[in-house]
Amino acid sequence: IHPVHTSYILAVRIGKRYSSKVRGIATWFLVVIPHLMVYGTILYIAWIINPLIWVIVAGWIIKLSISLRLLLSIIENIRKCAYQGNWDCIRFWTQQIVRRNVYSIDGEHVLSAAVESLAESFVDGYTSPLFYTLFLGPIGALLQRLANTLDGALGFKIPEYRNVGWFSAKVDTVLNYIPARITAIIIIALSPLARTSIGYTLRIWRHYHRATESLNAGHPISAMAGALMIRLEKIGVYTIGEKARDIDGDVIKIGLRITTIAAILWLSILCIMLILLKNIP
Repeated sequence: IHPVHTSYILAVRIGKRYSSKVRGIATWFLVVIPHLMVYGTILYIAWIINPLIWVIVAGWIIKLSISLRLLLSIIENIRKCAYQGNWDCIRFWTQQIVRRNVYSIDGEHVLSAAVESLAESFVDGYTSPLFYTLFLGPIGALLQRLANTLDGALGFKIPEYRNVGWFSAKVDTVLNYIPARITAIIIIALSPLARTSIGYTLRIWRHYHRATESLNAGHPISAMAGALMIRLEKIGVYTIGEKARDIDGDVIKIGLRITTIAAILWLSILCIMLILLKNIP
């Protein structure tokens, strides 16, 4: 029983296709509030029993709200497949993390989709939940993860979900607004790891961060494109970056390194902020 799984199933069953915006709003609250109440109650009971148990339960809830290891392992599988030149393998693993049909596009665009997802999913599954942990505790992390899950379940811009998924998409956009930009800044700062100047990466980010329809996705994607000096493209939707390098196993390896160090850096920043906040009267 995982909150991401249970919230997804409930969202799909309650938020029926071709439903109204009112039903979409009701679906969001009917799914999110009970989950927050259940896990909040567990936290409260743990605190009554013993503060140490609360710490363990809080860590468990935060762990449920973060999805980094799976993302990195899938990208690592893609990297290994790229070195082997096994495109069936590359497409299989890429399809696990993107919505577009990777079996209908060429190899370059498949690898582009993988890098795009690495950058965007890093925000959804790591930067953002930890950001809300800082201000709202474990329930803040869970809130962000539930909101992101509902967006993934209903937030499609197609006739079936355009109305019922509208509210879920808006909430996800609002919650990820700051974390998406923080992630871009961190990636830009780490661009020397890819032997790319910070100035170049900053220029690419400033020029392309509005290329996506999403207000948030363009920030981490354009920063990653700049750091890796590659062009990322979703056919017929957007093109981000300049092609100074081909996307291959080596580029994906560097992208993994940047993401991993970015995760460590962001956690370190949050720890420092927690210490500073603790000392405020």
